[in-house]
Amino acid sequence: MKKKIWIDTDLSVGMKRHAREGYCDVDDGYAVLQLLHAENIEIVAISAVFGNTLIDDAYRLSQYINANFAENKIPVYKGAGEALVLNNVETNEAVEALAQALTKDKMTIMAIGPATNVGLLLLNYPELKDQIEEVVLVAGRRKPTDYFKIGNLGNHARDLNFDLDNEAFRVMFENNINIVLCPFEISNKVWLKQDDIDLLKERSADFQWLAQHSQPWLQQWLDQGAQGFNPFDVLASHYIIAPADIISEKLNARLEIHKDDTVKENPNKVYKQYLLCDEQNGFPVTYCYDVVSDYHEKLMNSLK
Repeated sequence: MKKKIWIDTDLSVGMKRHAREGYCDVDDGYAVLQLLHAENIEIVAISAVFGNTLIDDAYRLSQYINANFAENKIPVYKGAGEALVLNNVETNEAVEALAQALTKDKMTIMAIGPATNVGLLLLNYPELKDQIEEVVLVAGRRKPTDYFKIGNLGNHARDLNFDLDNEAFRVMFENNINIVLCPFEISNKVWLKQDDIDLLKERSADFQWLAQHSQPWLQQWLDQGAQGFNPFDVLASHYIIAPADIISEKLNARLEIHKDDTVKENPNKVYKQYLLCDEQNGFPVTYCYDVVSDYHEKLMNSLK
């Protein structure tokens, strides 16, 4: 039987950043297309969420992938455009569609943007939580002193999906949802370089599209002193397709406040929430931290 997967994503392939110069992440595109080509996966629907780009852009790109690479067979829904607000819990098209789908079938949710839509679902429809087999996310770290550095210029990257909606993660934990975390600890062990992009240019139309828009994203990483880029979100999709390729362990997660490691000005005055995972008390999670030795080959073979 195929696994039923609901994709919740902040697709931003090819988009320019709306808040600063440069291009947006492309790794969400890799994750969606990898699932689309996986023989053991049934994509129930795609819901858009804000994050790497604005909600209207994420929604439009989700529709684009469905129309051009999935023969319009996958329902696409517009979700949250901002983080959930606990004193004003609302709903949206994506939350309502997900709720309706869960009344019919159990499924896994791949939430590769802020987890806002999932949080809203649980607040509006807590009776459906047992219908969620697991939620696979890209977030977390072991210690507040663990940080992700792009290239060699010293810039620390945010734990963006978590940073943009802490409360959504708290809601999932307090509802005892089965959580799988694919943090930068695992993604920074996987690299895509120019040779890989060139291979994608020779494949099907969807991967040619992805390769085209990966070029400026790759260049941004090269400009930071890196030799390629980490396809963060594809670790989540790969875990769903072939969990044996991903090395994980059982840890406990909790939210803690520490100094914000991404702030350069007044670093002693700016704090933020951290999603920390270790063996101390907390909410149980599956924490992915490494890949099998031939992972790169397996990844490239899946992108066909």
